Amino acid sequence: MLSRNSQYKKKLRGWLSYAFASEVFVIVSLTLFLPICLEQFARDNGYLMPDKVLPCSSLKPTTIAGKASSSDEARCVVKFGWFWIDSASFSLYVYSISVALQAITVVSMGGIADHPPHRKRLLLGFALLGSSAATTFLLLPSSSPVWYLSALLAMCANVAFGASTVAMNAYIPSLAREAPEVMKVVQALDTFEDISTVRTPLDPEASAESAAEPLLSPSPEDLSRKTELDTEYQAELSRATSRISSLGIALGYGAGIFMLFVALIPVTRLHGSTFSLRLAIGLSGIWWAIFTVPAALWLPSVNVRNRVSNGAVSRGQMDDDKNWSLGREIAAAWIRLINMLRWKEISKLRNTFKYLAAWFLLSDGFTTITSTAVLFGKTTLHMSPSALILVGILTPTSGILGSLIWPVFQRKLGWSNLRILVVLVLLASIIPVYGCLGFIIQGRASFGGLTTQEEMFGLAIYFGSVYGAFQGYARAFYAELIPPGEEARWYGLFSITDKSSSFIGPLVVGVISDLTGNIRYSFFFLVFMIWLAVPILISVNVEKGRQDAAEYEYGHESS
Repeated sequence: MLSRNSQYKKKLRGWLSYAFASEVFVIVSLTLFLPICLEQFARDNGYLMPDKVLPCSSLKPTTIAGKASSSDEARCVVKFGWFWIDSASFSLYVYSISVALQAITVVSMGGIADHPPHRKRLLLGFALLGSSAATTFLLLPSSSPVWYLSALLAMCANVAFGASTVAMNAYIPSLAREAPEVMKVVQALDTFEDISTVRTPLDPEASAESAAEPLLSPSPEDLSRKTELDTEYQAELSRATSRISSLGIALGYGAGIFMLFVALIPVTRLHGSTFSLRLAIGLSGIWWAIFTVPAALWLPSVNVRNRVSNGAVSRGQMDDDKNWSLGREIAAAWIRLINMLRWKEISKLRNTFKYLAAWFLLSDGFTTITSTAVLFGKTTLHMSPSALILVGILTPTSGILGSLIWPVFQRKLGWSNLRILVVLVLLASIIPVYGCLGFIIQGRASFGGLTTQEEMFGLAIYFGSVYGAFQGYARAFYAELIPPGEEARWYGLFSITDKSSSFIGPLVVGVISDLTGNIRYSFFFLVFMIWLAVPILISVNVEKGRQDAAEYEYGHESS
């Protein structure tokens, strides 16, 4: 028992160390400095509309009492290939392309990551690619004739992060099943089943009536105790999953906040120069690489056998290593994805796919809110890089509090995970609604509707407290609805659903910004996306979904 607990703690520390390593790239680079840096790369090489002769770098943005002046009317565009695009749209288009590539990658690796000996290799390989791409920003100035390679580096880093996250998330169900509190219930179940097996009937004549019937007929007390233990097992497993997921989010946010404070020094002293932005991204890549080392040492290459709710052994552990082939796995992954999306397979896991449909909309809404808010603050409110860093610090700081406080609220109120998710979604939708009010308030009042820089700080705290909790609950709730032994494959589909929608969100926002010249119009799109997901989310039947996932067999007809 002590050996098992020791192995579990080592595995958990390895998993948490990678969350600690990789989340820094998300907080420091992906959601803050990368979109700003890409926009700055485009601005340093762009020209002012409408003549496209005067360089954008010749115009210095100004602010009056924290409000944007009329200088925001001068749009900056950059020529990319045969097209002229808005400098703010450049980063959005790069992100859209990167998430499309990321979707292709995670589909291809799903089956490979479910093969235990290769899950860890994939995680470490993509971690190396992503951290290297982020670090290389240190070597590429915006004055370089090949400045557009910044787009390629951003794509590589984002693809690598998403792919490694799929492998990391695939460890969550097994970590939850191996948690001490869950194993305690498992032992009680095993003990109960052993006692039931050896128990003999009291009436020998009753047992002789039919040799074909079972020797034992469970008593009402036995059935009640078995149901009680099964319910306790599912409850403990659900709590362990949420706890592990939330702890990973909190640790990652903590690391990101620390690195933001570190990046604040050069960005402030260098007055938000392009080099200071590149330095911040490079530092996040170095951090990512260094703290992946403990994960490489502590995460196991092969999972131990775990008990699942129906008593089966994880199917991913039954793979035949001798017959394994990289090319065959990639081809099989695409065939499997196509078949999984057929109605025959979807009908077996209706509630899982309902949640994925809601996640398609919600992930787009939440991630696009983040990237749009940063670009809105920079291009419309003309916030300085140091002010945007402060926004970036406030968001994950309140995210830590949210990820820790919401589970306390849940225990006190007795709410289900699903109800918590619905409440969090509705609370998050207030952000774009508030941004839409700016069309009414702007010019009529000195405050409100996201027309001043000060409002960004308050909204950062509010949004962070909601988003931090949402991230933890979203992936933990999904863990309850996926077939055991196929975690990487289904978390791959989870990531694909996320990234395919995230491909749409930034693309639509970029188009809106190009067509209107005002990124504020994108808030209407975000409100629509988030509110559309609520009725779908409410329709998910958790208990039925959990049961269907435990009984799911790919390619078999449902009875």
